[in-house]
Amino acid sequence: MTIKSWSRNLPALILLALPALSYAQVSITVNVAPPALPVYEQPPIPADGYLWTPGYWAWSDDVQDYYWVPGTWVMAPQTGYLWTPGFWAWSGGVYAWNAGYWGPHVGFYGGVNYGYGYGGNGYEGGYWENGHVHYNRSVTNISNTNITNVYNKTVINNVTVNRVSYNGGSGGVQARPTAAQESASHEQHVAEVAAQRQQEQTAHGNPQLRASTNHGNPPIAATARAGEFSGAGVVAARHGAGISAVRNNNPQPHAAAPENHVNSESHVPASPAHSAPRPPAEAPRQQVQPAQHRPEARPQEARPPQAREPERTEAPRESAPAPKARPEARAEPHEQRPPPQEDHEHH
Repeated sequence: MTIKSWSRNLPALILLALPALSYAQVSITVNVAPPALPVYEQPPIPADGYLWTPGYWAWSDDVQDYYWVPGTWVMAPQTGYLWTPGFWAWSGGVYAWNAGYWGPHVGFYGGVNYGYGYGGNGYEGGYWENGHVHYNRSVTNISNTNITNVYNKTVINNVTVNRVSYNGGSGGVQARPTAAQESASHEQHVAEVAAQRQQEQTAHGNPQLRASTNHGNPPIAATARAGEFSGAGVVAARHGAGISAVRNNNPQPHAAAPENHVNSESHVPASPAHSAPRPPAEAPRQQVQPAQHRPEARPQEARPPQAREPERTEAPRESAPAPKARPEARAEPHEQRPPPQEDHEHH
């Protein structure tokens, strides 16, 4: 496995290979795709003023393996700054890690759906106003604190819901930066804060968080506070389909909601439509039943008892001596005509 790591400087050749992502800080390149995002619940916010930073797969040169950095709540480096998550991007035959950053606007993070407000484009978990963060209760777990600066905005995610953790390449998220995200990339940024570095270092030293050990389901998927990997604020990954933030972000229910409403509306007119043909459908059935079902009922009744079958067999036996009478009786009108002709011939 060929792996190259840089701290801040990157060869110009690699920068040319990443024209759309050249503004991001690329620190590591790997030729193995990162695992899918685990499924986990967001721990409750510790206090007012914290912002959510989603978990991600980091690479360890020491063990040549990915390890999960749990999502956690942290304080922004300054008022008005929001977090743009880092992401893996396929380019030039390798997966390159584009580090996250703090800034006045959320930039491009590969279209990766990290959940809990980070649906692949921007951040729907809250915003700054008058020096305070206003939290969206529909995607943020603030149930345990007395926070009054809240609002409720339904987030409809039009991005395909999956657990893919990288951009580009085979099976990756096919998203490109928008004009607004390109503009946000040129703003002044601040690197990850000390709490985030502590979270990553603590995760790096935990063998249970390695992908080869947990097989994509880390026992510590998120924490209420950075660096605290035990206690009530620790959340483990859970097995199941979907992405993190299925409960709060609800991309599937909200995306399916308009479809369900459309279906429910279609069922409303469909129900009278189905009820309308039922009486005419029953009417012909009633008309057909007396004519068709009665003879059909007789053979069905005759099959189990098999009593009429011997009668039928006896009937032809009894009619054996008198078959002539039946055809003659039926043929009399036809036979009466030839006899006078025969009489005329004889005469």
